Amino acid sequence: MKQRIRVVAIIKARDKVLVMKRNRGRIEAPVFWELPTGKIKFGEQPEEAISRMLSEDAGLVATSIKIKDAITFVALEGASRLDNLYIVYEVTASNNPNPKNRYTAYKYINDFTSSNVRLNSASLAVLEIENGESFADELSYRDTASSVAVYVDGASRGNPGPSGIGYYIKGINGEAIERGGEFIGFATSRLAEYLAMKKGIERAIELKIKSARFISDNLMMVNQLNGVMKPKNQDIIPTYNSIRELVENFDAISFSHVPREENTEADKEANRAIDNTLKV
Repeated sequence: MKQRIRVVAIIKARDKVLVMKRNRGRIEAPVFWELPTGKIKFGEQPEEAISRMLSEDAGLVATSIKIKDAITFVALEGASRLDNLYIVYEVTASNNPNPKNRYTAYKYINDFTSSNVRLNSASLAVLEIENGESFADELSYRDTASSVAVYVDGASRGNPGPSGIGYYIKGINGEAIERGGEFIGFATSRLAEYLAMKKGIERAIELKIKSARFISDNLMMVNQLNGVMKPKNQDIIPTYNSIRELVENFDAISFSHVPREENTEADKEANRAIDNTLKV
């Protein structure tokens, strides 16, 4: 499978998001808009790439660059499946955009389904994942990057200590599909997190879900599964490898991070599994 790695900037003004109009190149090519997006050149760090791209293509001087997320999603490109890794940054700039090179215009928008601003599928995937909603119903031309949301969490009392895993599956309209948890015995918190992710993925496969985003409050695990970092702890590597094999069962998949307060349902299931076993 091919892989595409990009850096992407989310720049806001009064609750609207900056999008740029792509230079079509060929006259017959369709007109698309996108979040400011660029490649990482050889030898560059992602932060250097986002700053350079904004300067070269958007005419922006970045005054603050803060990593927001690292997400993966699978999309179709012709007859091939393309594995995308997008490193997302929140950016503040000191000036207005001055489009050049790959861009010809800019807008700040909050209606991502507007026919006047046709976003490409990659930018829609990023916005869909970041906003926690799908635009698939309104946008029949885009490849859906995510629909069902699977929240996962691991709990360990003592680290290592008695541990549990939990998952909570939500449908595209926010309805609860399923929730559950298991006691996994004596484990570290990092292993519990990985086993929770594996369980969530396995359950999604059993439910015949083909497009999903898997959500955790463990940023290190999310970064590892997105390829931003490599796992080094030997206790999690077998589970990590199993997860990488399981993702081949999906047409579209992403891993994303949320704060702990946005992952309470999966946390409840993990701790309930411990309590039920320990008779707390």
